[in-house]
Amino acid sequence: MTGNPHRVGAGLACALIAATFYGLNIPYARLASFAGVSGATLVFYRVLLMLAVVLAFVLVTRRSIAVAPSERATVVVLGLVTTLVGICYISSVSFVPVAVAVALFYTFPVVIVLASPLVEGTRLTPFLLGNAVLALIGVALVVGPAFHALDWRGIALALGASIAAAMQFFAMGRSRRTGTVAKVFWVHIFVLPASAVIGLVTATLTGPATLALEPLGVGMTLAGYVLGFTLHLMALVRIPAVMAGIAFCLEPVVAAFASTLILGEGIEPVQLFGGGLVIAAIIANVLRENQTPRSGDLAMADSPQ
Repeated sequence: MTGNPHRVGAGLACALIAATFYGLNIPYARLASFAGVSGATLVFYRVLLMLAVVLAFVLVTRRSIAVAPSERATVVVLGLVTTLVGICYISSVSFVPVAVAVALFYTFPVVIVLASPLVEGTRLTPFLLGNAVLALIGVALVVGPAFHALDWRGIALALGASIAAAMQFFAMGRSRRTGTVAKVFWVHIFVLPASAVIGLVTATLTGPATLALEPLGVGMTLAGYVLGFTLHLMALVRIPAVMAGIAFCLEPVVAAFASTLILGEGIEPVQLFGGGLVIAAIIANVLRENQTPRSGDLAMADSPQ
């Protein structure tokens, strides 16, 4: 079925803005860590904030948080894989450098492209596969991983996060009849206890007073997550997972460039080249989407009534 061009354009815009917010999260979270705010603490309180925002919105607007009966299993899967993304990704950096974890995690666009023929009925074309690989190469150049002395546990966890992220994209796209507010609420009902357990097990979860140690870093991280995740969900009911997956490769590019402005970190020419490859892959995907029918390559499900 051919998708509405305005709907696709809105979905792509949501994906790119969400990727930007996610990318900004990284340097601001690092800024907060310099003041003693742990990653586990940030994750727990951002989830708690998301639930508080959703509940306040529901009370004011009387919006329903009911899940469409036909999509209850899908929303459960969405909650579980979203939890796995966080657990695996955060845990992977205990065994491998952050740059390596990022490079391995961002194999998920390729996973989406390879799985989309089975999940979405998308025809696997050389263009789709080549474009996903181009974006992946760009991400690898941006993060500049140092592949030495790697622990297999970190590799397994990062790749597990990649697979879970691909499943997350597909599950989001398959729950179009359930409203964004309801999905945000129920997904975070799954994530909250998992993030608390991680923080307690690693002894890095601290009280809310810790957040005052770095108000700017904490505030930007929390706000970026709330806005990014909401736009993430909005994007994936409007565009196919293949298109969204490539668009979200913008996240590490934004993180790398924002780090130079926020943290004063340097950036190498090879990183600039890698960022250019990612942007080129996104532009090529958009041009291809606008110039060819989506009945074969990028089939979209029916819009909700």
